[in-house]
Amino acid sequence: MVESTSAATSRRATEILTSVRKMCDPLLREAVSSLPEPLCLMGGYHLGWWDAEGTATPQPAGKALRPALTVCAAVACGATSRPALAAAAAVELVHNFTLLHDDIMDVDQVRRGRPAVWTVWGIADAMLLGDALHALAARVLVTGLPGRTATAAVARLETAVIEMCHGQHKDCQFRSGGHVDVEEYTRMAMGKTGALMGCACALGALCAQADLATVAAMETFGRELGMAFQFVDDLIGIWGDPDVTGKPTSDLARHTMSLPVVAALGSGTEAGAELATMYGLDPDSMDTARAAALVESAGGRQCAQQLADDRVRAAIAALADPAAAADLMALAGMVSRRNH
Repeated sequence: MVESTSAATSRRATEILTSVRKMCDPLLREAVSSLPEPLCLMGGYHLGWWDAEGTATPQPAGKALRPALTVCAAVACGATSRPALAAAAAVELVHNFTLLHDDIMDVDQVRRGRPAVWTVWGIADAMLLGDALHALAARVLVTGLPGRTATAAVARLETAVIEMCHGQHKDCQFRSGGHVDVEEYTRMAMGKTGALMGCACALGALCAQADLATVAAMETFGRELGMAFQFVDDLIGIWGDPDVTGKPTSDLARHTMSLPVVAALGSGTEAGAELATMYGLDPDSMDTARAAALVESAGGRQCAQQLADDRVRAAIAALADPAAAADLMALAGMVSRRNH
C-alpha cells in the first residue's frame, strides 16, 4: 500500500524531531550539568533525564520543535546542521525556562506526565531554575557561535524573551475578566508563542550566514507557525486526550480565555451567552463537558481550527522556495495536525 502524503509528512516530522533532540542533547546536558546543586538536579528532572532523586529513568521528553526549527531553517538556507546546534540548544533552554514559569502562573501540577518542578521543590526554586536556564541560553550562544553571529543571536533571543513576557502579561490580564476579542487574543499569542518560534527560525538563518531578507522571511515563517501552534494548543486544552498530552485538559475548568472560548463568547449566539454565564460563576462549579459543547456549538472550535490553518498557509507563503525547505514544510504539516 502506498503511504499517504499526510502519513509520510508526519513520519518525516517525527524523524526530524528525534534527530535534532539527539544532536542537541549533549549541549543541553553539558549546560545543565554546569549548574550548582540543586539546580542541576532540578533541571535534569524537568528535562526528563532522571527522577527527583537523580536516578536515570526514561521519561517523556519535550518535542524539541523549536530547536528543530532552528536546525531546519539553517539547512534550508544552505548550511549543515552543525553551525546551528548552539542556537538550537539555546532556544530549547529558553523554551523550558518559560515552561517552568508558566506552570507556576497557571498552577499546573503536571508536566510531561509527572509532577511539575514547583510541586516537588517549591515555587521559589522552580522560578530560580527558570532564571538559570535563561542565563544558560545566553552563555551557550556566546560560547558556541562566532563573535559577530553570537552578538546578533543574543540580541534577537533576548528581544524575543521581552516580547514573550509582554505576551504572557496580556494573557494573565485576560484571566482577570473583561471583554477579549479574537484580534486582541491573536496579538497576545504572537508575543507569547510566535515570538520564540520566529526567533528560532531567524537564528537558524543567522547561523547559516543568510542575508537580512532571508533572515526576516524565516522569522515570519516561524512567527506564523507559532501562532498556528498556539491555536492548536488551545484546541487541545479543551478536547485533547490527557493520556496523550501528559497533562489534564483543564482550560475550561479554570476559565482560561483560550481562542475557542474567546471566539465562542464573541459569537453573538445563545450558546455563547450561556458560556459567558458559566464563566461568570465559581470555577469549582464548572460543568466542563457542557462548556465544551457550548464552545463547539457557538463555533469556537471551528474558528480556532480555521485560524490555525490560515496561519500555516501564511507561514508557507513566507518561504521564498518551499521546495528547498522540505523539512520546514514537514514541521509545518505536523503543527497543523498535532494532537499533543
